[in-house]
Amino acid sequence: MLEKFVSQTEYSSFEDFVENFKINVPENFNFAYDVVDATAKEAPDKTAIVWCDEKGDEATFTFGQLKYYSDKAASFFKSAGIKKGDPVMLVLKRRYEFWFCILALHKLGAVCIPATHLLTAKDIIYRNNAADIKMIVCVAEEEVISHVEASLDKSPSLKVKALVGGSREGWYDFCHELETASENFSRPEGDQAPVNEDISLLYFTSGTTGMPKMVQHNFTYPLGHILTASYWQNVQDNGLHLTVADTGWAKAVWGKIYGQWIAGCAVFVYDYNKFVPKDLLNVIVKYGVTSFCAPPTIYRFFIKEDLSRYDLSKLKYCAVAGEPLNPEVYNQFLKATGLKLMEGYGQTELTVTLGTFPWMEPKPGSMGKPAPNYDIDLINENGNSCEVGEEGQIVVRTDKKVPVGLFGGYYRDKALTDSVWHDGIYYTGDMAWKDEDGYYWFVGRSDDVIKSSGYRIGPFEVESALLEHPAVLECAITAVPDPDRGQVVKATVVLSKNHIGSEDLKRELQEHVKRVTAPYKYPRIIEFVEELPKTISGKIRRVEIREGDK
Repeated sequence: MLEKFVSQTEYSSFEDFVENFKINVPENFNFAYDVVDATAKEAPDKTAIVWCDEKGDEATFTFGQLKYYSDKAASFFKSAGIKKGDPVMLVLKRRYEFWFCILALHKLGAVCIPATHLLTAKDIIYRNNAADIKMIVCVAEEEVISHVEASLDKSPSLKVKALVGGSREGWYDFCHELETASENFSRPEGDQAPVNEDISLLYFTSGTTGMPKMVQHNFTYPLGHILTASYWQNVQDNGLHLTVADTGWAKAVWGKIYGQWIAGCAVFVYDYNKFVPKDLLNVIVKYGVTSFCAPPTIYRFFIKEDLSRYDLSKLKYCAVAGEPLNPEVYNQFLKATGLKLMEGYGQTELTVTLGTFPWMEPKPGSMGKPAPNYDIDLINENGNSCEVGEEGQIVVRTDKKVPVGLFGGYYRDKALTDSVWHDGIYYTGDMAWKDEDGYYWFVGRSDDVIKSSGYRIGPFEVESALLEHPAVLECAITAVPDPDRGQVVKATVVLSKNHIGSEDLKRELQEHVKRVTAPYKYPRIIEFVEELPKTISGKIRRVEIREGDK
């Protein structure tokens, strides 16, 4: 399947990759028809999904079965009044019905809006009205249902509700409807057929200020993830790939559907409510996962386990993204497993933009080099390209070409779109510097960089230093306002087992940072906590820590 969409699939070097990689975008591309159904026709018994949950239930779906169930789901959606362009929100955690639904919505040309189950009624009202959501499909869990029902009076656009895994008055029983729906669904034609420029996905993504932004992607977006899956995660035909992500977050489509299936690789889904390192390691071993991608937090917990007790011989490749990787985690994981962690960088608005690709030797802590689909630059405060070693903002130059997979702007917010994408440049808001070998090193969000007594301090460097100390399991560095210095560095620390927070330990950690980095970078404030605030995808919510310090 991969060869249908790229001009060349094999490369002799990173330079060959950069020079010759090219995505061929068909007219009126539709992932559900042109990848899933096409694979089902050629190889109906090829495995697409291996699923299990923490209770021990398991299921496997072939591409032939995915065509069958997505056609039935599309028939149901159509009978419920969903048509091209209608926004439908999916709140399905890691239930396998998510894949039936997203493919069905693609087939109809509807707009799929994946969302987390942690939304409150207020969150749902905002989303319903911001995107004129017409239908919600959610898991049959009382807390989720109650929040949806509490939103109804203030959500005039919401007409249809469906439950997965249960029934309730006023709701469709999705599983029953799927069972009775027609398995014959024809590709729409004429004005009902989606075209490349139509919106296929809408993600609500939270920034540091204001309400969540609506990131829109068109029907060509899945092709951009060829880079993500085949050349960063290095998935293999007939392999089994696991990306740790809930379906409500963009990381799920980075690692649980698009690029993996184009490459012929099955995706592994572990449906759990609470992350337990031992449990995740056990399913990786049991099901023979061959490639793995997770945020650094997951690897931090892995290296605290005795990895020698797990047979990871089938695991051949590991990638990491979501936030910067601390070198200490890289080194300990390599020592324990022999596997190098290949770091990458991107945003909800992008696909993989910078990466450590297979031909490259990773530099622990570096995001790698620009992906060939992207014209990347670093720009300083004066708008000029940065010199080697100079900090600047990561930007994507779009004056010559717009890369496949770059978002189409913020839905219904031209002013916000224009503020970050103008004059042929998309501004990511992320700060980095580039070394003499062309590797990029993350510094922090432009609004996370700490300015203290005239110094600019990147939080990542201080976090990396703290994580080298045996007492520190996790930490987050943020800025606290200070009348004399402008800002001072604060460390919020989760301690490792058998360590107790004390004033003596605070001083020890401060001295450690001074030795490892520089005296002016040490955290003047240290707070010990039981856990850090995180999204369900594992990212540390530094904004929540900052808000608590105001």
